[in-house]
Amino acid sequence: MHVPPRILVVDDNQANVDILRARLAAQGYDIVTATDGEEALTAVSKHLPDLVLLDVMMPKLDGIEVCRRLRADSTLPFIPIVLVTAKSDSKDVVAALEAGGDEYLTKPVDHAALGARVKSMLRIKALQDTVHEQAAQLQESNCTLEQRVAGQVFELERLGRLKRFFSPQLAELILAGGAEDPLKSHRREVTVVFLDLRGFTAFAETNEPEEIMDVLREYHAAMGQVILAHEGTLERFAGDGMMVFFNDPVPVPDPAARAVRMVLEMRERLGDLTAKWRKRGFDLGFGAGIAQGFATIGAVGFEGRWDYGAIGTVTNLAARLCSEAKPGQILISQKASTAIEGFVELESVGELQLKGFLKPVSAYNVIRLTV
Repeated sequence: MHVPPRILVVDDNQANVDILRARLAAQGYDIVTATDGEEALTAVSKHLPDLVLLDVMMPKLDGIEVCRRLRADSTLPFIPIVLVTAKSDSKDVVAALEAGGDEYLTKPVDHAALGARVKSMLRIKALQDTVHEQAAQLQESNCTLEQRVAGQVFELERLGRLKRFFSPQLAELILAGGAEDPLKSHRREVTVVFLDLRGFTAFAETNEPEEIMDVLREYHAAMGQVILAHEGTLERFAGDGMMVFFNDPVPVPDPAARAVRMVLEMRERLGDLTAKWRKRGFDLGFGAGIAQGFATIGAVGFEGRWDYGAIGTVTNLAARLCSEAKPGQILISQKASTAIEGFVELESVGELQLKGFLKPVSAYNVIRLTV
């Protein structure tokens, strides 16, 4: 609403216009005027008054038609309209109110009554404006809330995708901006761990699928907890085989040490599981290979099905060392062994001729932590 309130006086009798303008201006209102229906419509669009005092009998357009057109214009805000006319028949009052008028005053105008009507209509106008402003603020708030909810849903979906590859801690760190987009192909030195169950092939050939699935569920659940605890990146499950690597997507200062600690804890957990399996007649053991080197890492797959993969000689070496490991044995490459020198007891197993490698590879058996 304007300050002071703006009132449009519409009457084809200039004397009436002058009287109303003088009295209302004396009360502090801002007055604009029109002398016929068409001028009234133009004045409303131009001045957007807070109240219209509208004569009924006018040339060109009468007050009833002006009232109808103003109410039909959806671009206009709510503007109270008081019909001021010499027509006092009840059917005229009904016609004016049905056309959209809010009040009806008969001429000659009682100026005390007019003043009271004007104040009453302006209070209603002020309330309408307040409601309109609050509705607009509410709509804006709802829009902002919808955007925030959509953003949070997007982040949750992204977090869910990332948790397929990374530990929850790492996934949340990535979303917080602690790491570059890990799905983009990149090259980095990592420590890779391969592990599987010794005797699994024979076990799978001689037991029912339900028993095989029970064993795998127990095995995956136990190993999964250890992987998450050490913040390793699980590349994949493949039956009894698993590949985990460290130093990606978030670089860590001690990837080889983390890998060794994780595998030693896995071996301990597997000790309990294999004892349980032996009671059920299942002869299964645990073997692991650890290697360190550069790999190309990123998302591999197609739209709708993506995996997080590491490709390079280091992954092949870890897999071959795992294949050579005896039950309970953890074989580690020479490069990885130098990274953990001083806090892990190792024993050399000599040079191994591994499939896919032209030269023999030096390897060591991880015995225990020394610190």
